[in-house]
Amino acid sequence: MPGMSRNNVSVTNPLVVSLFRHSVFVSSVYWIIAVALVVLLGATLVRRLNTFNLSAGGLEEPRARTILRLAFGAIWVFDGILQFQPGMPLGLANNVVQPTIAGAPTWLHPLMNSAIHLWNAHPIALATGTAWIQVGIGLGLIVSNAGVGRVIAVAAAGWAALIWLIGNGAGGAFASGSSILFGWPGATLFYVVAMIWLALSPRYFAQHFSRLTLRLVAVIVGIGALLQVLPAAGFWHGGNANALTTMAKTMTSTPQPHALSWIVNRVADLAGTLGGGFNVIVVLWLVICASGLWYASTHAVNWPVYAICVGAVFFWLVGEDVAVFGGVGTDINSLIPLAVLAFCARPALRGAPGLARSLPEELRSSSGAVVAAFAAAMVAFSVVSMGVASVSAAEPTLFVAQNGPASAANTTAPTFTLTDQYDHSFTLGEHKGRYTLLTFLDPVCWTDCPLLAAQLKQVRADWPATTPLDIVVVAANPVHQTLANVRHFISIHALTGVKDFYFLTGKTAATRKVWNEYGISVTSEPGDLMSIHSDYMFIIKPTGRLRWTIPDLPLANVAGQRSAESELVTLLGQAGLH
Repeated sequence: MPGMSRNNVSVTNPLVVSLFRHSVFVSSVYWIIAVALVVLLGATLVRRLNTFNLSAGGLEEPRARTILRLAFGAIWVFDGILQFQPGMPLGLANNVVQPTIAGAPTWLHPLMNSAIHLWNAHPIALATGTAWIQVGIGLGLIVSNAGVGRVIAVAAAGWAALIWLIGNGAGGAFASGSSILFGWPGATLFYVVAMIWLALSPRYFAQHFSRLTLRLVAVIVGIGALLQVLPAAGFWHGGNANALTTMAKTMTSTPQPHALSWIVNRVADLAGTLGGGFNVIVVLWLVICASGLWYASTHAVNWPVYAICVGAVFFWLVGEDVAVFGGVGTDINSLIPLAVLAFCARPALRGAPGLARSLPEELRSSSGAVVAAFAAAMVAFSVVSMGVASVSAAEPTLFVAQNGPASAANTTAPTFTLTDQYDHSFTLGEHKGRYTLLTFLDPVCWTDCPLLAAQLKQVRADWPATTPLDIVVVAANPVHQTLANVRHFISIHALTGVKDFYFLTGKTAATRKVWNEYGISVTSEPGDLMSIHSDYMFIIKPTGRLRWTIPDLPLANVAGQRSAESELVTLLGQAGLH
């Protein structure tokens, strides 16, 4: 209804959830299996199936590298599983990425907005690809200790950096009031660090990983302590004004285990009661850990690592509420990856021999090769499918979520004769052999009708000028439907140059008859300028048969408009227009 433009799309819209599940668990699985079989066939032909993971470098992998690889591989798999949540196609861009724009540097805003538009234009394809690429990265890291794993680590570092910049707005690294307790500097930044180390040679890793990583973590923790001291963080306040108390109330409002929410709220209440005293404890913990980690980088002391790990797990629970609830959680937030990095870099692992392998070499190699083939297939499928989707026409997903499916029909379209914008008589179906896209617009509407008109313009532009397609609009305002009203609407919304476009009007009795025949409800109260009317489009075949009835309450954003355009073009094609 014009005057009531709304974007009330539920992130768990049943139609979209069904499309997503079919894409993830049916369509993509077929492709992944096919690609994996090709990879396995190639590995068999070159006789690499039984030599996988048996290189000298892989067999001598440092223990710290093995633990880092397995831990972050598991984290990647878990993050991928989170991406299978049904709310991801419609929720990730608008509920996860959009809120981070305010805290991102201004130079990132155009890039982040473009990414949001791209995601909303292709939510099913991109959500599917994002899920499988992360599962594939994780599995590849877990099973490959040598060359293949290093290649996967390079890809993972690039993917994580992209997520950190665009998906996380640089992790809030430049935002006022950021806190290491609430996700600063972004989980995926630690993924990037870990993946860079795994991409380097095992020898270089053994020589430098512990010292450099402990110093890096020390610097990050030290900066975190400084941020924690700043008044903008809000941790010096008491009562409900305390940042931890406020955050806890927000986080625990999402469905989650009662025991967890109880713990989070109790600690938050304690923080509010102690006020600045609680923050003193947090700052001391951070400062001591930062100093100890720097010291541990050159000395054989492990207590700073254990101190940062214990505190990280504690605040992951009470400050980040484990970060996975709410239906659109994308990762386990920053404190766990931070703790894993520090744990793997602890002095106790320097020079430690590689982990013992319990499985025979042949079984370990062949089974690893099979899993790696499927992991590579997941990554390859995701990269290709997301790339193809990004340059393809928008999906109709948003349109279907907003309006539901179109209704197929096979009845005679009611005919009528009205006056077009040129003051000429126009009869529906008078142009033989042509398809008709019919709708009803209020000539003085400034909300939904301009959006619907934009859809019509976009749809007509998608077809060559010679395409037998008429765009027909009937005025839907019993008071303001004069030729002057119609011509003004055409002028201000740049419809003059639209090929085969007809905006029809006439006496109220004549237009009301057309409204009634097509089931269009039109009401206008005394004193109202705009009318309130049903938003529908109709596709009529050259034979005069009505083929589709399409509800169309338009979305105002660019992706919503493109989604509607895609759906209308598809339905016209299904009606026989080529």
